[in-house]
Amino acid sequence: SECIQKKAVRYDKDGDQHYDVISAFIKSMRGSDPDAEHYYLAKMLEAGEDIKFIARRIFILASEDIGNADPQALLVAEAAFKATEVIGYPECRINLAQAVIYMCLAPKSNAAEAGIDAALAEVRSGPRREVPNHLRDRHRPGSGEYGAYLYPHNYPAGWVEQQYLPNGLERGAFYQPGPRGWEAWRNR
Repeated sequence: SECIQKKAVRYDKDGDQHYDVISAFIKSMRGSDPDAEHYYLAKMLEAGEDIKFIARRIFILASEDIGNADPQALLVAEAAFKATEVIGYPECRINLAQAVIYMCLAPKSNAAEAGIDAALAEVRSGPRREVPNHLRDRHRPGSGEYGAYLYPHNYPAGWVEQQYLPNGLERGAFYQPGPRGWEAWRNR
């Protein structure tokens, strides 16, 4: 102990501790507990975990668990990742700490992940569905018979009712906005 002059941290970067600590770190951010995530962040940093690995997990969480409830979370995560590349350790520990606090305090929504997973399941397992004619590319012979595309910017609200999904699918089939943050406001 006199040679080391430092408490040994129980952490095996290739084993259970690595996976247990990163799991607890992510779940603490998802659960909005800044004290817990700081503890697990500190444990990983002290054990010499790859700072880019930590930053990637924050980046993923920003979309997976916060999404459009707070779209700024993705930008904060990107900035933290960039800090690990540009600034490096030990200074980037502050950037990582700031980012994870932001993730903890942000409203949560997994609508982006749930929506893309539902759409992928439909594409993989559902029937073959064609693009509606009025949305198809107009650079081929016979495309003049596709029907009128209504250009949204030609309408006062910048939006116009028209079919965008293929036949057999209805609006709301994949994206279900969450009840929190920006998604709730946009869903009014």
